[in-house]
Amino acid sequence: AAVCIWGTNEAKNAAAVQKLRAHGVDALGLVCDVGDESAVERAFAATLDHFGRVDAFFANAGVTGANSVKSFVEMPTDEWRRVLRVNLDGAFYTLRAAARHMVASQRGGSLVVTSSLAALSGPPRKQHYAASKGGVVAMMQALAVELARHNIRANAIQPGWIDTAMTEKTLHWDKFAEKVLPRVPLRRWGQPADFGGIAVYLASDASSYHTGDTFLIDGGYTKF
Repeated sequence: AAVCIWGTNEAKNAAAVQKLRAHGVDALGLVCDVGDESAVERAFAATLDHFGRVDAFFANAGVTGANSVKSFVEMPTDEWRRVLRVNLDGAFYTLRAAARHMVASQRGGSLVVTSSLAALSGPPRKQHYAASKGGVVAMMQALAVELARHNIRANAIQPGWIDTAMTEKTLHWDKFAEKVLPRVPLRRWGQPADFGGIAVYLASDASSYHTGDTFLIDGGYTKF
């Protein structure tokens, strides 16, 4: 596959592109704040200028709620909007741009969004995060129905507790690990590499009859 990476951190984009190119991949990195509608349109146009087409689009950008929020009743409106701006509005802007291209090209395609366990588990003081992650699941289900006539698939991925820069402090906090890790049947935190297989599946023709689904990848956490 040829890969275009969007992100707000130019250095991280460049590092990812370098890693891909070392494997012989045609890769491009673009600085894009997905919460900015104009920036999304510019980034998508630049992506098409370089690659000519987009067959699979992963809306993966996300921010979490601020730890400074002590309760829902004290949540500032600006904090609510900060999270939804990226997690929900950003998903809308990016998926709309991709869907518009795929409908016009008449080649079909695959749309994927990253949701979260928060859509299921009701995290306290993170109602804005939960709302955004539940919202994208509902959006993908509606897209799956509307876009099927154009041979465009729409699915969501719901990660469990994954060890990333966003979750590092939480997962490596002794008290949290003592309480939560024993509830994960596989007895480990998830890793970014655990999502490589599902990404390839959804981007490829192997999933050509699979749409409107949510893939819960949590090591069995929600079943125990």
